[in-house]
Amino acid sequence: MIFFQSIRMAMTSVIGNKIRSFLTMLGIIIGVSSVILVVSVGRSFTDTITGQFDDLGTNQLMVSIMGIGVTSSLTYEEVDAYSHLKGVDLVSPTISGSATAKYGNRHMDASLEGVTPNYRPLKNYRLRAGRFLLDIDSQYRQEVAVLGSEVASKLYGLGNPVGQDVRLNGISFKVVGVLQPKGSDLTGSNDDKVLIPIATAERFLQTKGIQSFVVKAANRQDVPEVKAQLENSLGKTFKNHPEAYNVFDAQEMIESSEKTSAMLSTALASIAGISLVVGGIGIMNIMIMSVNERTREIGIRKALGAKKNNILMQFMFESIVLSTFGGLIGIGAGLGLTSLAGQLIGNPIAYAWDMVLIAFLFSFFIGLVFGISPAYKASRLRPIYALRTD
Repeated sequence: MIFFQSIRMAMTSVIGNKIRSFLTMLGIIIGVSSVILVVSVGRSFTDTITGQFDDLGTNQLMVSIMGIGVTSSLTYEEVDAYSHLKGVDLVSPTISGSATAKYGNRHMDASLEGVTPNYRPLKNYRLRAGRFLLDIDSQYRQEVAVLGSEVASKLYGLGNPVGQDVRLNGISFKVVGVLQPKGSDLTGSNDDKVLIPIATAERFLQTKGIQSFVVKAANRQDVPEVKAQLENSLGKTFKNHPEAYNVFDAQEMIESSEKTSAMLSTALASIAGISLVVGGIGIMNIMIMSVNERTREIGIRKALGAKKNNILMQFMFESIVLSTFGGLIGIGAGLGLTSLAGQLIGNPIAYAWDMVLIAFLFSFFIGLVFGISPAYKASRLRPIYALRTD
């Protein structure tokens, strides 16, 4: 009975001083909402990056030639030779550029890529119509193209582009296939591309040699060995310029991204957590003021038979109610801000529900810890001195 009476008295005191109570809770509200927002955004960012790397494949190695030194690229034959390394599933070289694609009176700027047949299984592309590029297309430098879904829809509308001509920088190419929509990844949009045979691209873009290619290992366990073989071979090719190439491991980039994001989220959450401590100090100050203001009330209660524990519970509950209410309001604000942030960046953000629980429990703990001193002070007041206070 005393327990519920103490809660009721604490609630009455908090509600009776609405403005002061709200200002007291403000530090807790800011701290809790900031922690929820920062951690939710940080985790969603990490999940997005990880998902995009997973789409690229964690058993893939991306090789870039920076064009330093006498040898600034590799020939197609040199790149193709890497497919015979132990543990390698396939190799996909790419020559990248851009072009203005035109059909009739419609035109758009598109990303142009010269690729081999291995490009399709490597990128998990599916065809909406027609066929993909063949080895024979590259051997004879055929002027054929496979269109991304965005290019096809902008140039041909609802019509079927297969068999039609598309002009790339004024040169006519025959459309042999259209890809299904795939969205974007770390390399950019996958739907605004025009794919042509790699040998045709070399002549079309006036590019000599290959400066980027992807090596796919048979499985994740083979990646370290394949990477070592690649670096050994590239080291011999660019022996005088070891900085002329880079071999990127998708899994290492995932782990690095996760560590960086976790460190950033932890740092920001720690800064936001300082607001909770500041809020706790504010609660303690207000409770000390409350004890001083209500010294005569405490004396009357003790004179009427209230024990030390009764007074202690009353002020402890008042502190806990302030911090708990602040925590609940902060949770609501944090969830609302997280939802708003997702709308602003155009990507829904998943709520960090575990942090919601932790932030709430921490706000409760703050009220408990910072309320002990004022409550203990109130319980130790002697009735005779308390009653003399005006």
